Amino acid sequence: MQLNLSDVIFVPVHYVLCRQSRSDTAEETAQPELGSATVQVENDMLRQKVLQLEQQLATARQVLTFEVLQRDPPLVLHYTGLQLDVFNVLFSLCDRFELAYGQGWNVQSVPKVDQLLMTLMKLKLNLTHTDLGYRFGASRTTVANIVTTFIHCLHKVLYDGMLVANGIPSVNKNKTCLPTCFSTFANSRITLDCTEVQCAIPSQSMAHQRQTFSSYKQRNTFKGLVGVAPNGVITFVSKLYPGSTSDKAIVAASGVLDQMESGDMILADKGFVMQDLLPPGVSLNVPPFLKHGKFTREEARLTTTIARARIHVERAIARIKNHSILAFIPAHYRNMASKIFQVCACLVNMQAPLLKEVSTDE
Repeated sequence: MQLNLSDVIFVPVHYVLCRQSRSDTAEETAQPELGSATVQVENDMLRQKVLQLEQQLATARQVLTFEVLQRDPPLVLHYTGLQLDVFNVLFSLCDRFELAYGQGWNVQSVPKVDQLLMTLMKLKLNLTHTDLGYRFGASRTTVANIVTTFIHCLHKVLYDGMLVANGIPSVNKNKTCLPTCFSTFANSRITLDCTEVQCAIPSQSMAHQRQTFSSYKQRNTFKGLVGVAPNGVITFVSKLYPGSTSDKAIVAASGVLDQMESGDMILADKGFVMQDLLPPGVSLNVPPFLKHGKFTREEARLTTTIARARIHVERAIARIKNHSILAFIPAHYRNMASKIFQVCACLVNMQAPLLKEVSTDE
């Protein structure tokens, strides 16, 4: 077949070039759009990877983590004073709360479970903020923020939510688990005693210094009231008062007598001369005072009987003060002293039963 030039349709060159140029432009326009979406996805993936690496790096800086520590339950007990399963229960209780950090900024560099571990280590061992910062890969400011925040959290959970909410058990409830050493005091509802913790000398004024100076301890102290049930469980803890405050004044101010009912008996030491404060029908049983230079046989027997019953509160207080943070309250913890004391008391109730130790010694 022969092709004639007359049959050929000539398209102007500039038209072809223009069409080609438009086609190339369209392809170039489509490609950046597709490439932009791909880059965005890649950027998101890289951001997630960076975040994961930052978290791993933060954890890698920690010398101590609960994830590793829980593999050795005796070490958990050593650092916190709590058994592993009890620690886990306590963390689940704290984890329900949205933490309001004391210094106004949230801590994300330390996992929340390690923040609880850090706080319990501070209460139990009283490690310095520098030491805790090294162990958990955090600054001293971060440590202070964590410890302060979790003390408030523990106070809310253990003291407000459990101790105060449940109140002091009734005499009838106490009788369901009455130890043999309380057989003589079947109506005993609570055993009271005061204890003192040393504190930094107040710098505000001489009046504050005089108030906290304890003539008994011969140093500046805070003083608190502790009450235990016959089975050794701590059922009442007051706030801390200046060391010069008398036992009687603390009982009156603490509100413990407001929970007493007619027929209740209170066991206490000789220093609690407070018969005039007792509600109607409430009795106070204290060891007899030495009157003629020698106890009668009956007085000696009563003194021994009361002492065997009061040993519960003495052991409970010893456990509270086994938290080394109470060895000395520095100035920067002064405003939190009462909460620290009350939290330590509540933590004692989460330890092994006190009654078993007492019955063994008997």
